[in-house]
Amino acid sequence: MSATSRGIDPITATRRNHALEHATVTVLLERHGFTRSMAGRSNAKGFYIYGDVSAQELRSAADEGLARMRGGERSLAVSPFCGTNIAVTGILAGLATLAIVGGRRDRLQQAPNVILAGILAVLAGQPLGRLAQKYLTTSPEMSSMRIEGVSARGWGPFKSHWVATSQS
Repeated sequence: MSATSRGIDPITATRRNHALEHATVTVLLERHGFTRSMAGRSNAKGFYIYGDVSAQELRSAADEGLARMRGGERSLAVSPFCGTNIAVTGILAGLATLAIVGGRRDRLQQAPNVILAGILAVLAGQPLGRLAQKYLTTSPEMSSMRIEGVSARGWGPFKSHWVATSQS
């Protein structure tokens, strides 16, 4: 039964899965350090983890992340490594550049101002990206979340894993 057939809209389900994805990766990083390259992608039915990790390790980390979030560690929903941070930073840098250059013909003369605006946008990107995660792209509400299973494909560093979830 899908998340939406139980009354959870797809956006809420995706935000919750995104939060659990972050918690899972955080647990893996705590256990192994930054020795592995990992990435993830969430949707309403679960999330993918791309990287060299066993299905058993991933299941254990997902279970721990879920338990910790249910236990009050809601901050696990927000990650400094999330693509939301990159997207927010890119949008800010683009808007800053447009604000400085606009339709002016003397664009080259504006280069120092554009660089400064870009640097300020990058500095603002991390904290604003975390706020975007907290209020827009993740939800730490895990009371009805269940991990249904973990399946793996690929080999070595080219593994992808699907973590199936259900929510009510």
